[in-house]
Amino acid sequence: MKTAKLVTGILCMVFTFLVLFQSCAAGISNTLGETGESSGFAGLMLALLMLAGGIVEVVTRKASGKGGSIAAVILFFLAALIGFPNAGSFSDLKIWSAWCLILGILNLISLFVKEKDNGGTDPS
Repeated sequence: MKTAKLVTGILCMVFTFLVLFQSCAAGISNTLGETGESSGFAGLMLALLMLAGGIVEVVTRKASGKGGSIAAVILFFLAALIGFPNAGSFSDLKIWSAWCLILGILNLISLFVKEKDNGGTDPS
């Protein structure tokens, strides 16, 4: 599970920049088109929450407690909760919200799964 948290945390950090770029474009489109949508701002908030969740996953991947997973669950579910209803014309926001929802579910599952201890031996 430690490797999975490292990989998904790094992916979140990388995807944040893509979401930020798309959100800026969506926000400019919303403003120029005077649509009254807030999908650009919602994408910005999702990106920041996704970045925070990714950082939490990377930093707490080796921690023995469950606090890091609980924090990541809250951050990812909050990001999905912001993204899904505010997608509007920014349809990629639904994809990023689904990514956050999946990561939130995986972190929730990791709370209940007990990792095996190899006794300090290398499995390879």
